[in-house]
Amino acid sequence: MIRHTITFFLLLLLLSASPTDASQEDQLMRFIESTAKKRQADRITALPGQPPRVNFDQYAGYVTVNEEYGRELFYYFVEAPYEAATKPLILWLSGGPGCSSLGYGAMMELGPFRVNPDGKTLRRNKHAWNNLANVIFLESPTGVGFSYASNNSDNINKRGDQRTAEDTFVFLLNWLERFPEYKGRDFYIAGESYGGHYVPQLATVITFMSELHRTTFINLHGIFVGNPILDNYKNSEGNLEFLWSHGLISDEIWAGIRANCTFTPKDDGRWCSVLGQASHISGIYPRNIYDPRICLPSAREGYMAGYDPCMEYYVEAYLNTGEVQEALHARTNTNWLACPRTSGDLDSTCSITSTRYSVKDLNLPVTTPWRAWYTPDFEVGGYVQQYEGGFTFASVRGAGHLVPSYQPERALVLLYSFLKGRLPPG
Repeated sequence: MIRHTITFFLLLLLLSASPTDASQEDQLMRFIESTAKKRQADRITALPGQPPRVNFDQYAGYVTVNEEYGRELFYYFVEAPYEAATKPLILWLSGGPGCSSLGYGAMMELGPFRVNPDGKTLRRNKHAWNNLANVIFLESPTGVGFSYASNNSDNINKRGDQRTAEDTFVFLLNWLERFPEYKGRDFYIAGESYGGHYVPQLATVITFMSELHRTTFINLHGIFVGNPILDNYKNSEGNLEFLWSHGLISDEIWAGIRANCTFTPKDDGRWCSVLGQASHISGIYPRNIYDPRICLPSAREGYMAGYDPCMEYYVEAYLNTGEVQEALHARTNTNWLACPRTSGDLDSTCSITSTRYSVKDLNLPVTTPWRAWYTPDFEVGGYVQQYEGGFTFASVRGAGHLVPSYQPERALVLLYSFLKGRLPPG
């Protein structure tokens, strides 16, 4: 049970009071005025270095999720350029755990801007997801990016996925008070990598709280996860098979893995994990095995058209600029990082083979067999299969771990189909 004091319930309490009680009415008016002021304070006039003729509203700031223990989550919100009032609302959660939705999601993948190599200016992303929806990028849990928490035992000792899901739920309720026109709007949760935990766990909390209180707090319509880590052991098994099938580890090593690994807790990690096999695949960039591992001027376009392996450095330079932090209403002098450096690339990679193992484990009947799907240019965008209950598994051809970075158009086609409630075009 969530024990936090939630602004939403305060509003319900005030609305249920007698209309003749002037003090209650005064409290309600002060609350409404306070949330309106916070929203206006969060409006971004312009980001430093942004291109001309930006035709959508953008906001950023903090939402308190626990006042007693000082937990504040930072968000960046972009509305759709056209007909924002009729478009759905998406919450984006990057993975890691510990990676920034602002840095990865907004600035490197699906946001309206990309950071230029100078680390000071921005350019438009024509395949931004706010073409189809209004998008919140949430830096979660506390301690990620610009989000923060006070240094006390509750925040230190009780960290974990459950706390993250509960805090995110509280964030949404309080955010909706700041942006009340989005109450009741079709709502979707999207994410990637460790978002394979964050996204369904948040969906579970939303559903549980709605059923418990017999009211629809958030109009959740669906979840959308890319390259998700769903099960640690199936992830290890799938990743190792993926590396072997792509010629990165030998038949002999693979035979040893199959002979010695059960992919259960009793396994020896020196044999039965990608990290344990790291010496055999050194020099390979796990987020895309065909892309350069390191950032060099000669590799800025990589081997994938439009993808720049140096972009994380541009984003870190940009978001650590004082002028940018002020424009975002973030705490200034924050040492912003896209991901903690102690989380290696190998730990955050989730192959299609791993996803297949996890999907198979669900034991769902297939309703639409595996087939190709196509882009508007009639290229094969990937493959898709649907299961009973509407669960859909889709691949994106030519994409690495950050799908909207490697294949922005194909990612947008998938999102469009998802929001329309249908399979991508065949």
